[in-house]
Amino acid sequence: MEKYPGKKNTAVFISGKGSNLKSLIKYSKKKKSLIKIILVISNNPDAEGLKYASRSKIKIYRINNKSNFENKSLKLLKKYNTDLICLAGFMKILSGNFIKQFSKPILNIHPSLLPKYKGLNTHERAIKNKDRFAGASIHKVTEKLDSGKVILQKKVKILKTDDVRSLKKKVLKIEHEIYPKAINKFLTNL
Repeated sequence: MEKYPGKKNTAVFISGKGSNLKSLIKYSKKKKSLIKIILVISNNPDAEGLKYASRSKIKIYRINNKSNFENKSLKLLKKYNTDLICLAGFMKILSGNFIKQFSKPILNIHPSLLPKYKGLNTHERAIKNKDRFAGASIHKVTEKLDSGKVILQKKVKILKTDDVRSLKKKVLKIEHEIYPKAINKFLTNL
């Protein structure tokens, strides 16, 4: 597989709707982008986001086999000379073994102001705890869940009228905005 001058060969892992994938594809097509998305891998064969990748002529792989997901993914990443993985709504925890074997950067977007609210149900927890702010974080993936170095964060105000749905919508909007910025920041400082 060929390298694209000045751009990192990037794989995006998804599990769902793919709105962050769509944002990353849009960003990757810009001249100033530092990534070229070469493949999208999903652990959910019905992930809506696969349609975006397909329409953008990006190779897609559905790997539904839980026990073999990581081995198959590693083979594909090697085959496509992948320099970077971006997790975008990927709802599977990668093992320490996978992270070591890939040995290149893996970035993740998380819908909270890390280190607060690692894991799931971030919006529910922020509302329940009467937090004034919620937000999104892009961080480097390590063996510990949502614990890698934070590259970029942005917060949004939680209004008294917000419920889980409205807060999720606000946070998703800033996710689309900051993921490309975080990638640029991260790759510029490598």
